[in-house]
Amino acid sequence: MIEFFKTLIEDFSDPMMLNALIVGVLIALCCSLFGVTLVLKRLSFIGDGLSHTAFGTMCVAAVAGLTNRMFIALPVTIVCAILLLRSGGKTKVKGDAAVAMISVGALAAGYMIISLFPTANFSAEVCSILFGLSSVLYLSPTDIALYIALSVICVLTFILFYNRLFSVTFDENFARATGTKAGVYNLITAVIIAVVIVLAMQLVGSLLISALIVFPALSAMRVCRTFKSVTICATILSVACAAIGIIVYDTASTPLGPTIAVANLIVFAVCCLINVFLRRRKV
Repeated sequence: MIEFFKTLIEDFSDPMMLNALIVGVLIALCCSLFGVTLVLKRLSFIGDGLSHTAFGTMCVAAVAGLTNRMFIALPVTIVCAILLLRSGGKTKVKGDAAVAMISVGALAAGYMIISLFPTANFSAEVCSILFGLSSVLYLSPTDIALYIALSVICVLTFILFYNRLFSVTFDENFARATGTKAGVYNLITAVIIAVVIVLAMQLVGSLLISALIVFPALSAMRVCRTFKSVTICATILSVACAAIGIIVYDTASTPLGPTIAVANLIVFAVCCLINVFLRRRKV
């Protein structure tokens, strides 16, 4: 065991692994904060829709040979988030139909484009976008600074608008009646979620982003009851799963994205067992 920790310390003295851990923890933190809001508003499926949209833009960026693809993926994903938000209003295509249309269309278009104009390492490129792989290890100092800045913005936004987000999440009609501009805070949530989706693609890929958004919130809801306690618990679980996933990836050479997703799945199963145990004690 001592040798294991010595090896682990040596590995994480490498700047690449340390950067991966920092970025992974920040991404998990942002996903868990706004994941609770999405799950409670029954909008968790939007995460999949936006991740597929980001996949399409990443494919276009790969074909164009762009080294920093976030600058094209971020604005497009934000626009789609706003469109999906408006799908609940007076539009001809509503709700889950709009999500399905945008997500499937973007996924199909992205793969078709990258197939017609294949990159030098086509298979690795597609797998990296879909599953994250180890791309988070090769971030430049500029990328890392951008990740930190965007993560700080996401966390500060949640803290500053906590009360408003809470009221809009639980009873949007009542919030509107009390003068809260629910549309504005829904828009803020949609934009931040789009940012989080693009950030998380580097870590777990477009297909596994929902694991970072949905699982921590669902796990926390099994053992906590209030919005604040669920949010805090979800944050702790998400950060822990990201750290564990990166450590397992480093020591066992498993795929990074799937490892983090499986860690979240195991934690969810454990929380379900704890929930069953607590219910039986009350009986």
